[in-house]
Amino acid sequence: MAAMRISSLLSCSLSYSSLLPKGRFCGVGRVVSGYSTSAGIENPINPSIKVHCTQLLINGNFVDSASGKTFPTYDPRTGDVIAHVAEGDAEDIDRAVCAAREAFDEGPWPKMTAYERSKVLFRFADLLDKHIEELATLESHMDVDKLAFTGSSETGKIVLELASKSNLKPVTLELGGKSPFIVCKDADVNKAVELAHFALLFNQGQCCSAGSRAYVHEDVHDEFIEKAEARALKRSVGDPFKAGVEQGPQIDSEQFEKILRYIRSGIESGAILITGGDRLGSKDFYIQPTVFANVKEDMLIAQDEIFGPVQSILKFRDMDEVIRRANSTRYGLAAGVFTNDLDTANTLSGALKVGTVWINCYDVFDAAIPFGGYKMSGQGREKGVHCLSNYLQVKAIVAPLKNPAWI
Repeated sequence: MAAMRISSLLSCSLSYSSLLPKGRFCGVGRVVSGYSTSAGIENPINPSIKVHCTQLLINGNFVDSASGKTFPTYDPRTGDVIAHVAEGDAEDIDRAVCAAREAFDEGPWPKMTAYERSKVLFRFADLLDKHIEELATLESHMDVDKLAFTGSSETGKIVLELASKSNLKPVTLELGGKSPFIVCKDADVNKAVELAHFALLFNQGQCCSAGSRAYVHEDVHDEFIEKAEARALKRSVGDPFKAGVEQGPQIDSEQFEKILRYIRSGIESGAILITGGDRLGSKDFYIQPTVFANVKEDMLIAQDEIFGPVQSILKFRDMDEVIRRANSTRYGLAAGVFTNDLDTANTLSGALKVGTVWINCYDVFDAAIPFGGYKMSGQGREKGVHCLSNYLQVKAIVAPLKNPAWI
């Protein structure tokens, strides 16, 4: 429903063009039949967005950095520097435009991903002029009483260390993940393939809860691989401003190169590259939807958070085995279970060491549902009534009573 509601808003400020016919690309190790690719890879749309500020918004005013230095922001569709950074003045305060800016800078699909983020930006931007404090470093600041951080597990450790060295401020961490997506033998394979495809490739795989490890029961394993390949080849990759595009570019060159290194690592470690494995285009940050089979737990592609469009498929035989293997990672953010058997769903959801288990669905979020992880995926919860405890402290108040009634 969200995508339907915002499509009319986007059509007011963005123009779309039709897709070109399917092209043909050669993946590493085998020839693939072709990806559905958009002409936007070579000829991207330049959205008409007014952006003209290269300063920082501090204490309600735009100011230069203390060092006077700036850094370039790149259009991930082309690899070119974006000439200006959005200021967001009054005439530009429109959620559709904000969503377009997010897609322009980061590459997500503006109809959903960027628009949903823009709602969060608008909510907290509205609070800035009411609650803003002048800050030097948040983690070490003695006047900051609580900190919430979302990012990598490595950076989360640094945040915790700095907080402990200052005023022992409580810290909520929402960190990385390597979420298992378990397809049981009774699953509807067609539905499981489509859901696993979405679970991995939402936002180009740049999602902390991405279902990047697909554990598939041996009875349906071969069928799943065949259909997962077909779905990956069907995926439309291109300029996120163009109609029908499902996957945009990765956020920047650093992440782009990191993903390609993981793909090479998968090949070198013995995983079977089913499809994908290479870039799309010549100078931008598009990557083919990539599917690996014969993946083992000791491979980097099965252990590390890749944050990209790389699906690892692992075969399993029974419940005890998949529970042990699914839990054999340092992360514990989320998991997906695809089964028609209630007992199987209950057993797996209770045994998996993760903060969220989605059964026959994935990436379903709501303000009432707490979200957070186990192990190296973080501590504390966001959203839901449980998140309030992160921002509260218990106080005991004791006073004598004169002539208490119960004595």
